[in-house]
Amino acid sequence: MSVPDLHREVVRVALEMEAAGLVVGTAGNVSGRRDDGTICLTPSSVPYRDITAEGLAVVTLDGEHVAGTGRPSTEKAMHLACYRHFPEVGGVVHCHPLHASMFAVAHRPVPAAVEEALVYVGGSIPVARYAMTGSDELASEVVLYLGDRSAVLMANHGMLCIGKDPTDALHTALVAEHTAHIVFGAEQLGGAVALSDDRITAFEGIYRYLRGRWGATS
Repeated sequence: MSVPDLHREVVRVALEMEAAGLVVGTAGNVSGRRDDGTICLTPSSVPYRDITAEGLAVVTLDGEHVAGTGRPSTEKAMHLACYRHFPEVGGVVHCHPLHASMFAVAHRPVPAAVEEALVYVGGSIPVARYAMTGSDELASEVVLYLGDRSAVLMANHGMLCIGKDPTDALHTALVAEHTAHIVFGAEQLGGAVALSDDRITAFEGIYRYLRGRWGATS
């Protein structure tokens, strides 16, 4: 993907994330990996409808701001940790969806009670331990859970999702929030019934296959 196309995709994904109700105000952020290895990231404290492709902050994997008129998000460490640890990752979305955030505040993982969560997230959505927003500690914590998952909840905070590109990361966020909503409702009806072990194994295999192709299809 060309640099201009990637920048436009990050802006589009940010707008779609807001429209889907995954964030409120200027909370949350979106990023994408450029072909030269640098990262374009939504700017700090800018309303989503005011973000432009030129206004994205461009940073190195070490966090140096090298281009773009925007100030890098305070959550840049979390994004950069994902790109450093997982070379196949091409997009990251951080958001605060209502139902997933309920589980994050309760320090409860979201069980993979529907097939989509297994295929697109990799299984149940774990909860990372609490660490201060924007801190290196939080960045180090979230990547511990993403080796075999595309989503992680952050205790008392929200959710982080990865993907082969920004659009894919947003899709994961939508699947994760949809799953959290379903499980929340199922608990009111007496509790979610888990899928069988053989079905879980089969669908987790699909996730591993798809993730293994991220680098080949990005």
